[in-house]
Amino acid sequence: MTQESFKIISPVDGSTLAVLPYASTQAVDEALSCARASLASWRRTPLSERIAVVERFLDALGARRAKLAELITWQMGRPLQQADEFDRVQAQAIEMIALAPKALADVPLAGSPGIRRSMRREPKGVFLAICAWNYPLAMASDMVISALLAGNVVILKHAAQTALLADEMVRAFEESGCPKGVFQSLHLAHPLIEKMVAAGEFQGLQFIGSERGGREVLRASAAGLIAAGMELGGKDPAYVRADADVEWTVQQLVEGSFGNSGQSCCSVERIYVNRDIHDRFVECFVDAASKLKLGNPLAYPDLGPVVSVAAACRIAEEVAAAVACGAKRALSKPAGDGLAGTGAYLAPEVLISASHDMSIMRDETFGPVVPIMAVPDDEAAMALMNDSRYGLTASVWSRDIGSAQSLVARIDAGTVFVNRCDHADVLLPWGGTKASGIGRRGGPMAFDELTQVKSFHVRETP
Repeated sequence: MTQESFKIISPVDGSTLAVLPYASTQAVDEALSCARASLASWRRTPLSERIAVVERFLDALGARRAKLAELITWQMGRPLQQADEFDRVQAQAIEMIALAPKALADVPLAGSPGIRRSMRREPKGVFLAICAWNYPLAMASDMVISALLAGNVVILKHAAQTALLADEMVRAFEESGCPKGVFQSLHLAHPLIEKMVAAGEFQGLQFIGSERGGREVLRASAAGLIAAGMELGGKDPAYVRADADVEWTVQQLVEGSFGNSGQSCCSVERIYVNRDIHDRFVECFVDAASKLKLGNPLAYPDLGPVVSVAAACRIAEEVAAAVACGAKRALSKPAGDGLAGTGAYLAPEVLISASHDMSIMRDETFGPVVPIMAVPDDEAAMALMNDSRYGLTASVWSRDIGSAQSLVARIDAGTVFVNRCDHADVLLPWGGTKASGIGRRGGPMAFDELTQVKSFHVRETP
């Protein structure tokens, strides 16, 4: 029997925030018809007018930023003082608006006597955007805004846990004067998504989510002959060289490991430290991490709960398995009075003496846990950093910038950092290698996967 509705259970206190209906087959058919009907006029709409719609959408979002932050906190547990994503949304949109005129303009090519050649980026058509829950406003807005600027029409499928954000985006687009059918949001059950994609109902697809979910969508997109951009999981490594500023590096990596309770695709999930400074680094790291306050996200702690009780149980089981195989807890604190009862609150954990055959070093944890390993030299660190099926981001920490740059160039990842981590730069393309994804979003390549190139060959008559 097909499930007709879903609940949003808050990790903050276990309360039911909403019970929402899944879109029926009839509602999906109507949405697709409406999207197709609007495509012809929207793709012919001048870019300046598409930009104006996006700018009015930003105004509407900005007017409700406090409400959006509260929804993020209640739906996925991030502390309220960290939950306002509007500045990120605005920065991304401003960059896309600045890039669009040149990126979408006709490109003249070399001609020959009597022959003119050019190419043009045209929208792919009806776009499906499937978004994850961990940065629910920033990621969804980025996917949607870029696709709309390129002249596509968009149907958004947001993660069930943060579905209320999608509903607010719909209201903001309605206030912007966006034409009917150009942007829609549907609460879709997974089997219906796979059926729609496999049937070729869309001309483009962007997915942000887990490796498992991405593989399922990719199989369906192959059946539907849909080009799909994928941002999937990560097991992002950091390497601390012997010449690093230990105290400063610790502060950066504590934030990179435990920010958003470790629930970022680019969170630092494994740290390799030169053995000459390993013990000192671990001592400083544990001291800094132990000072992080876990608490109710409405009370301004450093960390709130993870997204769900199920996620907390999975993370705890992964840690327990590592400990059973020989890893040691360098830091492990109880959840705290009045919090443990909800089941979703996890304090930061630091593991040492882990090995690369443990799941904790190989599989995405997506929680407030980080293992630290000693390595003898740069070569060992490079081998271990690349010994992963993932490749989203990686970082090297050193005072020797030249050597660090040479090292990060050897790492198989979509973004590599020197003395930085857990950061998605709006001016750079974003995406991963290997099981971390396919394709890129943002930066100078923002419109590459949202458009298709049409070639023009014009011959003059004699």
